[in-house]
Amino acid sequence: MVYSEECAIIFRLKGILELACQLDNPNAGSQSQSTISKSFQGLRSKVSSKNIVFTVCNSPILIWPNTGFRSSMESLTEASACGDILQYIESDDGGSKKTLKKKAKKRSGHTVVNLKLLFEVTDPAGNEAPSLIRVDTQLHSVKMPLHLDCVLPVTTDESLASVCTGMVETLRKQLAEMEEVVQRYRKGSSFLVPQPFHFQLPEPAGLTTVIYPAGVPDSQLQAIREDLHRKFELPSDRPYLRRANAFHFPDAAYKDGYLRNPHIHLNPPNIEDAKLYLVQGVYIYHHYMQDRVDDDGWGCAYRSLQTICSWFQQQGYVETAVPTHTQIQQALVDVGDKEPRFVGSRQWIGSIEVQVVLNQLLGVTSKILFVSQGSELATKGRELANHFQIEGTPVMIGGGVLAHTILGVAWSENSGQIRFLILDPHYTGGEDLQTITDKGWCGWKGPEFWDQNAYYNLCLPQRPKTI
Repeated sequence: MVYSEECAIIFRLKGILELACQLDNPNAGSQSQSTISKSFQGLRSKVSSKNIVFTVCNSPILIWPNTGFRSSMESLTEASACGDILQYIESDDGGSKKTLKKKAKKRSGHTVVNLKLLFEVTDPAGNEAPSLIRVDTQLHSVKMPLHLDCVLPVTTDESLASVCTGMVETLRKQLAEMEEVVQRYRKGSSFLVPQPFHFQLPEPAGLTTVIYPAGVPDSQLQAIREDLHRKFELPSDRPYLRRANAFHFPDAAYKDGYLRNPHIHLNPPNIEDAKLYLVQGVYIYHHYMQDRVDDDGWGCAYRSLQTICSWFQQQGYVETAVPTHTQIQQALVDVGDKEPRFVGSRQWIGSIEVQVVLNQLLGVTSKILFVSQGSELATKGRELANHFQIEGTPVMIGGGVLAHTILGVAWSENSGQIRFLILDPHYTGGEDLQTITDKGWCGWKGPEFWDQNAYYNLCLPQRPKTI
């Protein structure tokens, strides 16, 4: 199912099923493989049974998808549009049950409807008497929780019946894919837990789920990703399917407290015939006074560098943490660019040092664009447009005593008019999105923003060619 602008609702179903099987001889490959397959087949039959129940989170709604569609709300029938379900869901901020539906109408983007997987535990009593069979043999008992996480993007007018049918099919498919992972990585009676990850791929693939084995690092899954890139016809020069690339659901908060991509909340500038050339992917806004470091007045280039490092981390190119000021300084000492006393100081760094650190800590190369005075930046639209179109990385610009991060340009090839999308590291406040966008700490700036007489160096990081 393609997740696009037309798919206004993402149904997300989460639940736990227990895989249990008895292995006569874990080292007997074909026999154990057959036993595991039978256990998974039992789970697929379970999700196809009449006992399965979907409960809609933050609502009183229960749905029995395999009984010809039955709901705890009489007003919801199999013919009801799935968007009708929103009026019964309480918002997480304590609003009324209709708040979510109103928000869905007001905002662009997508609404997530969270479901939980349940099963009825009682069945009608039969006439059969229980029987006991005693078997004397040594078996290896294996039990493992399977954390199911299924997604189904739909349009608001799709019927609830079709959503339920599609979700049951998605459940069965995910169990089959989990079986493949368990079988592939099993060693005797030792199993690796299969974990689902969701990725937003270019159309027509859309929102896609991939199962990876827990505990196996991305570096050891290269062959799996290569197969998936071929399957989905993805470019072979950038990562789409590393764990760091996993889709972030609109209703999920980031746990680290940092702001991501504040620029997406801005309106584009009004320039005739201009096209937007923007940073691709996700970055973290790093600025003065974060992380209990008082760098007001000297740390702007460090913060711009941290924002760039976060981009490479968030896109899955590196797994290392964003470097601290001290680690940045130590890297410059390690390559011989600075003296040892530089570590712990409050000395500035510039675009050249940013280039050196990116190469030293991340293995990332960069191009340097030099302009002799700020007034020349208005003529660099083509170079910057090409950079954001091809590389898509944030650009650090340093000139005079200030450093900023360029996230994109609005540029008219015909008239030459240009606006720069600036992320300002000099902000000293809290992570308040409205303040940051309203006060211009992240905003569109004209050529007059730059010191017209100062020289500038721009550090343009290049994407590594890898998946």
